[in-house]
Amino acid sequence: MKLDWIVPLWPAPTNVHAVCTTRAGGVSKAPFDSLNLGDHVGDTVVHVAQNRAALQTAISARPVFLTQVHGIQVFPLNRETAHGVQADACITSQSGLACTIMVADCLPVLLTNRAGSFVAAAHAGWRGLAGENGVGVLEATFESIQATKTAAADTLAWLGPCIGATQFEVGSEVREAFALNNPAALRHFTPSAGGKWLADLRGLARQRLRALGITQIDGNDGSAAWCTASEPSRFFSHRRDSASLGGSGRMAACIWLG
Repeated sequence: MKLDWIVPLWPAPTNVHAVCTTRAGGVSKAPFDSLNLGDHVGDTVVHVAQNRAALQTAISARPVFLTQVHGIQVFPLNRETAHGVQADACITSQSGLACTIMVADCLPVLLTNRAGSFVAAAHAGWRGLAGENGVGVLEATFESIQATKTAAADTLAWLGPCIGATQFEVGSEVREAFALNNPAALRHFTPSAGGKWLADLRGLARQRLRALGITQIDGNDGSAAWCTASEPSRFFSHRRDSASLGGSGRMAACIWLG
């Protein structure tokens, strides 16, 4: 496995494996250099295929890539599942299949339980995280987890890199989308210039997970080292790169049963 990739430090059982890729280890050319795993960003198709094959070889499991639309759909993976299913979260109890989320500023959330009987992954951008009527992608994923008869107290969550609270400037509509059903979310927004707000995506996700009763939450601690926009040599960032470079690649957070 590539040394620069992030291997979660969390109390998952030994049969649960996870990794979050970085820019390192691929063949794509600028601005997608080098391990771009997104096939929808304008990169050379052959290079993306080679990068995905390298990921599969490195983890010894088949990553299943979704078509992510910033929604709350959760898809159960099986051995027949093809790439491109439209969903923003997935779950499986089958070994050798990697629940995979692509990111380049949005927050990847990996989940399992203390028994190691399932793995799940969610794509938590602000739209999916806020959802509608207080039900977002994390709530929808937890509903799928509960179907495995796993209680919140036995659920483990790991948060990967995302755009940080000092970089994620949003409009008032984003703040209102969270505050509408949860006024406590307001503490994760600080005023910025021109009536804008700086949003703490990681903090919002932790708040939603804790509201579900999930207390074992590891990974992203909100420091600059986890901020995709602040680490151009290590992370892709849609916000940082698209305007100045014309595009940005995608990293992947994967979790699978061995």
